[in-house]
Amino acid sequence: MIEIRWHGRGGQGAKTASLLLADAAFNTGKYIQGFPEYGPERMGAPITAYNRISETPITIHSNIYEPDYVVVVDDTLLDAVDVTSGLKETGAIVINSSKEPEEIKQKLKGYKGEIYLVDARKISLETLGKYFPNTPMLAAIAKVSKVMTDEELINDMEGSLKHKFAKKPEVIEGNMNALKMALNEVKKI
Repeated sequence: MIEIRWHGRGGQGAKTASLLLADAAFNTGKYIQGFPEYGPERMGAPITAYNRISETPITIHSNIYEPDYVVVVDDTLLDAVDVTSGLKETGAIVINSSKEPEEIKQKLKGYKGEIYLVDARKISLETLGKYFPNTPMLAAIAKVSKVMTDEELINDMEGSLKHKFAKKPEVIEGNMNALKMALNEVKKI
């Protein structure tokens, strides 16, 4: 079983991305959970969401305290939240940032596992014309965690986006381009 914890801010789409990852994994035949942790969230406030993905039925129904992977949708959270809390050193953290690798490493309190960066702001501005980091971050964690192949993710997301945006087909191509660009640009530091 793979456990993923998402850190974002209200309105950035971390909850939506975790649910899309769960749907895509389900469509590849896996057992899934995707759920947010609710508190007094409001636009811009820190939020947490979770995924469990397994080849066998999942019988755990709690938050994730020792994730295999952590996704940080907003790098300002590195100063506000202990994003590496409980994170297994055999896993990885995936961070949306354009900062230098050394600056990011300093903020991770000595975390010894793998660290990946992707500039979801740049990708979403280039492909969508607006800042929507969730699609690039979804692609980045799917690539790093290997919960599915790139091809499976692309095929599933194309179908999901066509359904979700049936009345706004103009956003499908940009989201697909954001997904593909992030798959190519996520890098280990």
